[in-house]
Formats: sequence, C-alpha cells, structure tokens
Amino acid sequence: MNPIIFSIGSFDLRWYSLIMLLAVIVGVGLVQKETRKFNIKNDFVFNMIFWAIIFGLLGARLYFVIFNWDYFNSNLSEIFKTWEGGLAIHGAIIAGLITIYVYCKKYKVRLFRYLDFMAVPLLLAQAIGRWGNFFNSEAHGVATTAAHLKSLFIPNFIIEGMKIDGVYYTPTFLFESLACLLLFLLFLVIRRGKYIKVGTMTGLYLIGYGGIRFFIEMSRTDALLLGGFKIAQIVSIIMIVIGIIIITINSRKSKFEDLYNDKNNVDQVMF
Repeated sequence: MNPIIFSIGSFDLRWYSLIMLLAVIVGVGLVQKETRKFNIKNDFVFNMIFWAIIFGLLGARLYFVIFNWDYFNSNLSEIFKTWEGGLAIHGAIIAGLITIYVYCKKYKVRLFRYLDFMAVPLLLAQAIGRWGNFFNSEAHGVATTAAHLKSLFIPNFIIEGMKIDGVYYTPTFLFESLACLLLFLLFLVIRRGKYIKVGTMTGLYLIGYGGIRFFIEMSRTDALLLGGFKIAQIVSIIMIVIGIIIITINSRKSKFEDLYNDKNNVDQVMF
C-alpha cells in the first residue's frame, strides 16, 4: 500500500496525515454541533478542543517515543517524523485529558460536562483515524493467509493492503475501526436517554474503548511493551476501572439529578 498520495518536489502528501486531519475535522464538528444545543459559545469550545488536539498530538508522540526509546535513542531525527506514523492514542487521551482539565479549571466549568460532549465524537474520530494505519501498513495483527481473510468477508483491497513484504497480516486496524464505529452509533442512542447523567458518557467511553483496545491488543504484533506486558492493555484496564467507578458514583444519584440532557445544567462560561 502506497502511503503517499502525491509528491511535489520534496513534499509528500501522505494518506496518514490527510486521514488524521479528516478525523479531527469530523470530531470537532460533532462536538460543536452537540454543544450548540446547550447554548455554549463556539469560540470557547473550539479553543478548548484546539489546545486539547495540540497537546494530545504531542502526548501521543511522546508516549510512543518513550516506550520505543531504545530505537529513538540512536535515531533522534526520527522523533519528529510523525507523518510516518507512531502516534499512540493512549498518549493522546492522557495529554488531551490533562489539557481539558486545566482549561475547565481556568474557566470554572465542570470537567465531566465537557468530557461527555467529546466522548461520543471521539469514537468516530478514532474509527476514521485507524485508516491512517492501514495506509502506513501498521497496527496490524499476526501473519495469516489470504484465504483466511477472504473467509472473514474482508474486502480484497484491504486484504492486498495487508500484504506486507509478501506476507498477509490480520487487519486489526479494521477491527478496531469497526468496533469504534459501532460503539459510536450505540452511544448516540444512549446519549439521548432521558435520565442519562453528567459523566455517564465519559464512563461508558472509558469502559467501551478500554475493552475494545484490550482485546485488539491480544493479536497486535507491534504493541508497546513494558516488562513483557503490553502497555495498551495495562492502560485499558485502568480506563475500564475508572469508567466503572464513574458509572457507580452516578448510579447513586437520584433519578432526576444532574441530567446530561438538561440544558439548564450547564455552567455559565465567562469567556
């Protein structure tokens, strides 16, 4: 699979960069569409997301570099070549979360209110973004055969795209993309629930994506390791535990307390 769309001189436009940009545009658009329902200023939300994306990208790269330091220690110039891949979603989530926390603290608004707004669109952005891995021939699983992949009703262009150096690989990027898409559609329905509470969508995201990533990592061959354990699985377990705690705390609230869809249940933004 050719990762380059076209080249002009020394400039290469890569599928990875284009798909990541598309994922960001779609995600930001959906967040703003949701927050407009609650009469929240677009500028406030856009600035929050902008900084979350900037620091999220830095966090995603830093996370990847730290856990691949044996390689980057001898190839320092490679650290900045993000267009070739090497962005860890868990690093982006952690850095983005810290950024949003600081932003909400500064403007005295509730963190979980805004995390809820972002949780559902983030799943669709992740579903789109995984296709960047396809064009970079990364985030794949164990070696397999073309016949096995065809038996799974996987489109032929994906099967041939997963043929790397003459070997067919399991398209775990595809499985994660589809799982995120299905979870996104399910969460769209859940979010409309009359008695959904603030924080619930964040908790469900942590449980849902944490579970998806934990099982996907079982067959990934390029997973980041720490002491023989797959780091993504460790982080996924932590995400699931935190998500369960959030849902449990919300379950103790009264039926009509702190409702997500209550348009009056939003802090006034002094921006």
